[in-house]
Amino acid sequence: MFFIFGLRTKVTRSGVVTRVCRHCGNQAAQVITRRATKFSLFFVPLIPVRTRWTQQCTFCGAEYDISRAEAERLPVG
Repeated sequence: MFFIFGLRTKVTRSGVVTRVCRHCGNQAAQVITRRATKFSLFFVPLIPVRTRWTQQCTFCGAEYDISRAEAERLPVG
């Protein structure tokens, strides 16, 4: 009997906001993304393992994690 299992990460872009970058200090568009990793069995995602939100500066390319509360609080447009 074979069991095919693994992890699958789905990346979803939540939106874009204009803010001052923590890294370079320029006011630029910041892309907010959600990365959800789930345990999958027979290519069907079943159990969420990890969810994280990131913010990436379009000017310098720096990317850093933000909290779920901060991601939901941002006025995404």
